[in-house]
Amino acid sequence: MIGTIHNRDKFLNQIASQLNRPRISAPIERPTWKYQPQYEIYKDASQDELLEILKEHCKKIHTKIFTTDLAELSGVVNDVVAEYGGGSVVTWKDERFSKWGLDSLMKEKWPSENIDVFEWDYTLGEENVRQAEKANVGITISEITLAESGTVVLFSDKNKGRTVSFLPAASIMLIPKSTLVPRMTQAAVKMREIHQKTGHVASCINFITGPSNSADIELNLVVGVHGPIKATYIVINDL
Repeated sequence: MIGTIHNRDKFLNQIASQLNRPRISAPIERPTWKYQPQYEIYKDASQDELLEILKEHCKKIHTKIFTTDLAELSGVVNDVVAEYGGGSVVTWKDERFSKWGLDSLMKEKWPSENIDVFEWDYTLGEENVRQAEKANVGITISEITLAESGTVVLFSDKNKGRTVSFLPAASIMLIPKSTLVPRMTQAAVKMREIHQKTGHVASCINFITGPSNSADIELNLVVGVHGPIKATYIVINDL
């Protein structure tokens, strides 16, 4: 549904009047900054170097991290789920799970071990949320990964509900090594490139740094206030 804007000019003219200047109606030229240090940090770091930075930061955000090749991915995911106590698992509907060889794990091995697996299905509406609420583990995929802060970037759409990453008790984020960037600056550049290439913007973009953590003014750390209490990153060597 497209809305109608009412009284826009009157509103903007009033603001300009309060600022005691004419209203600016022409496009603003982007300034050229002499210094842009945000682009210099880790500018020449390789993917291997960024991975080491990510590993070091995971120690600070209470997040386990594993690295693996595609051939070993299924075993690593299975071991992490077992460490979290099994239970029900909820995932996105994403063809990469199949491409990465996880079908036999999710559709055969786990069901045979009484581990329920629910794949997000937008046609089921609120049932997706109910399944995510009762799941022990949610599995998602990072589109861009910030090494400096240990942050994964999740793109939501009709097949990738955002509740998969924060309603289950534990979260597993699969991280293609190729998605590693130094920091937020490069993530913003990459998101713009994705939009220019695809013409599509995710319905919701979540920046998630490890498990849920919250601290009050006295710095008393509380885990699990508004999301999973445990998180594991699995970096996949796709380069």
